[in-house]
Amino acid sequence: MTLAQTPSDAPIMGQMYIDGAWRSAGQADMIAVENPANELVIAHIPEGSADDADAAVAAARAAFPSWAARPAIERAGYVKALADAMEADTGRLAALVTAEQGKPIAQAQGEIGAAVNYLRYAAEEARRIKGDIVTSDNRSEDIQIRLHPHGVVVGLTAWNYPAALAARKLGPALVAGNTFVLLSHEITPLSGLAIARLADQIGLPKGVFNVVTGRGPIVGQHLVAHPDTALITMTGSTRAGREICRGAADELKIVRLELGGKAPFIVMEDADVDAAVAAAITARYTNCGQVCTCNERMYLHDKIADEFLEKFVAKSRALTIGDPTTDVDIGPKVSGVEVTKIAEIVARGTKAGAQVLLEGGTLTEGPYAAGHWVAPTVMEVADNASPMLQEEIFGPVVAAKRVGDFDEAVALANDTSFGLSAYLFTQNAKRIAQAPYALKFGEIYLNRSNGEAVQGFHTGWGHSGLGGEDGQYGFDAYLKKQTTYLYWG
Repeated sequence: MTLAQTPSDAPIMGQMYIDGAWRSAGQADMIAVENPANELVIAHIPEGSADDADAAVAAARAAFPSWAARPAIERAGYVKALADAMEADTGRLAALVTAEQGKPIAQAQGEIGAAVNYLRYAAEEARRIKGDIVTSDNRSEDIQIRLHPHGVVVGLTAWNYPAALAARKLGPALVAGNTFVLLSHEITPLSGLAIARLADQIGLPKGVFNVVTGRGPIVGQHLVAHPDTALITMTGSTRAGREICRGAADELKIVRLELGGKAPFIVMEDADVDAAVAAAITARYTNCGQVCTCNERMYLHDKIADEFLEKFVAKSRALTIGDPTTDVDIGPKVSGVEVTKIAEIVARGTKAGAQVLLEGGTLTEGPYAAGHWVAPTVMEVADNASPMLQEEIFGPVVAAKRVGDFDEAVALANDTSFGLSAYLFTQNAKRIAQAPYALKFGEIYLNRSNGEAVQGFHTGWGHSGLGGEDGQYGFDAYLKKQTTYLYWG
């Protein structure tokens, strides 16, 4: 396996973008950025400090009054221009995503397309920002409810979709009139810096969008607790979400979190099995299983379980694994730490009695001697308490459990602390109608694979998050309400 060259501009991204200028960190330490497919260092980023975070917040705070005073349609013009610039630069941006994150190039191109769509949808919301006038109990009085931007918004993004997650938060925040400080995960920081470069090229006013680099426990927590940041929006692990809530508590910050998931994939006896298998393959193995809405555990009706598993295992075995710059189905995991985590969960699941139907596991020989590789692994378990069915795997490994009926499937699906996404395949109209009431998840896919729409609302329940992103409801979160009692008598 020969890996293609890393994008030529990746190694020069050794600075932060603060107040409309590229600058080095206040300290000399750097963080190496690794290509997960070959473990080669492709760039170094500054290991930022609290002082760097302070500089970014100060720039965003200074830029806020004039930015908020602009008409929303003018702010949207900049966001649309950024979307156009990203679309025009899709090839380079996608190659950068593949180099730092490892997803196959076709999926990276799809990620850039999603980022462009997030920005364009946000720009379209500019003319839909509206308050309300409520009838008063008093004569000669109106009750007016207006919407205002919060101020400085901090965006903390996960490593699995570094470009799309940044755009998902940045677009609505800017159109609503906020200014923005981005901290991308230190494993995949280059996409955020590349977006900043394009924002600079289109002439976005200085201080409106700032990118700092560094580690979450240092730079991220400082941004979260900073007295001048008003709203924190984060995509990441449930553990990190708890830390952010603690850090934001003293200042009573608004916190919006999209966290982990353990999505159940339910297939009933009347389902189209071939369609369900195809959807389950996509929902499990896209981005090497590193998607919060992934098919993490399958509940299969006894009557179709054998057929489903036979077909699912066959399709899993046929998936290609390798150089993500080429036409493969699965690239590397993002890091060695992630590979170890998956191996430990599988080991505990096997010890607890899981039956291995497809033994993929960690790949370390031949073309996989360098990089972080995990092959598709399929297991069957009898006990819903198995770590395979309770812990988020976030990789190309999935377990199945047989169920006798719909009620059992729903009860087992809901037996989790997570509540992000769920899947149901059935042709029964009653079950389809029941699903939104029976399944305790913020997002449900009925007879289809995953993939949110920009006009929908992506939200988690329970330990899967607070708030949400996308659509009208996601956009509204970047605005705060003010009530005025206007008496003219």
